Amino acid sequence: MRIGLVGGGFPAVRRCLEAALAEGVDGLDEVELVDIPHAAPQPVDVLSPLGSTIDGPLMDACGARFVQQFGVGVSGVDLDAARDRGIPVANVPGGSSGNATAVAELAVLLLLALLRRFEEARAAVAEKAVGSPMGQLLRGRTVAVLGTGDIGVEVARRLVAFGVHVVGIGRRDAAAYPDAAAVVGTLRRADDLAAALAGCDDLVVACPLTEATRGIVDDAALGALRPGGHLVNVGRGPVVDHGGLLAALRSGHLAGAGLDVTWTEPIDPHDELLAENVVVTPHVGGITEESYAGMARGFVANVGRWTRGEEIHHRVC
Repeated sequence: MRIGLVGGGFPAVRRCLEAALAEGVDGLDEVELVDIPHAAPQPVDVLSPLGSTIDGPLMDACGARFVQQFGVGVSGVDLDAARDRGIPVANVPGGSSGNATAVAELAVLLLLALLRRFEEARAAVAEKAVGSPMGQLLRGRTVAVLGTGDIGVEVARRLVAFGVHVVGIGRRDAAAYPDAAAVVGTLRRADDLAAALAGCDDLVVACPLTEATRGIVDDAALGALRPGGHLVNVGRGPVVDHGGLLAALRSGHLAGAGLDVTWTEPIDPHDELLAENVVVTPHVGGITEESYAGMARGFVANVGRWTRGEEIHHRVC
């Protein structure tokens, strides 16, 4: 059994997969983890994208018969090409692995860093200044969470604990999101995002990237937030319109943004956004020892099911 890891990102994945394999999985007695650069594909049984893309030509060149994501998002996999070839694609849900909890904690960290002007506070220490800058409370704010899946629900739980009124925004009616409905104060539909954001101070993006969500957080959506609000994105970079975010920050309508995901990764160090009040982390929301261990166990368990001819769990296509 050969498992091909595509791309050089997320270096801890290999270590965690090796640890999970060492625990023993029926049908996976001899497994080789292989790094697969696009320029030099080689035969493997399973492919997994690590900050890179898996397209039809790569599937063909490697002869892969299964694509297993290490985590939730599958935007790096050409699902149409996989369907055409009859190759199943599966992920590891964030709720069961601990990934959702990890990402939610980082989302709150980024929002607090913006409200308490953490970067300026660090600079003040270097300048031997005491008693500044003046920050803002999270308590009492109205924060919208775009995405009512595992991550969005975990974000909402933590915000509620801070005394925040949470507005959950999803694609369907409230009845479709019982977990979110039990946590958030208000549920709204994403059909008209600007209308859904009316009256909100801040927005946390926690939804996947699809054709329906690409660029959905645009000028109109950001303009619907109250002046002086903040954007935090722990979903995927292209869900937010880059130009719209830059304009909102330059105009002062948005006071700041916290980004764990960007339009290209790593972010271009010359990106104009970095001249504004923007806090960026390098896509580390789900990268904790606990969540990676959970994702690795889910990964190898599913590969074991596939190897044994059993039903694949969490199949995307």
